[in-house]
Amino acid sequence: MEKVKHVTIYTDGACLGNPGPGGYGVILFYQGHRKEISGGYRKTTNNRMEIMAAIVGLEALKKKCKVTLYSDSEYLVKAISRGWVHRWRANGWKRNKREKALNTDLWERLLQLCEYHEVQFSWIKGHAGTPENIRCDELAIQAAQRPNLPGDEGYIKDT
Repeated sequence: MEKVKHVTIYTDGACLGNPGPGGYGVILFYQGHRKEISGGYRKTTNNRMEIMAAIVGLEALKKKCKVTLYSDSEYLVKAISRGWVHRWRANGWKRNKREKALNTDLWERLLQLCEYHEVQFSWIKGHAGTPENIRCDELAIQAAQRPNLPGDEGYIKDT
């Protein structure tokens, strides 16, 4: 039986205005190898880019892996680690009796990836000197500033 690889992923999302042009940055580490990924959308939100960064990082993995994913987004980390997103999904994507959950298209994708990979989400303080977090932030901001960004269809549907 093949040993499951342990991969470390750092992620960050950014928005120039919220909503506004947004981007995500991802760094994957595995046995001394490093891969950076970034992308963005013409009009989106910061929270969508935080979730998208996690999705892109996990989608980059070619085989089932054990993953430690670091993010400075409390929204992302708490929604997963405290089970909020599972409760929202079980309640028909409602946060409570009155409020519908946002970003359901991305949460659904992320949950599917988390069912496949063994993912531990860890919160890190943003802008606190962690080199990988700083680099992910740079990648996300650079991506948000690119010309001719595609539209974020999920954001359009959410509004």
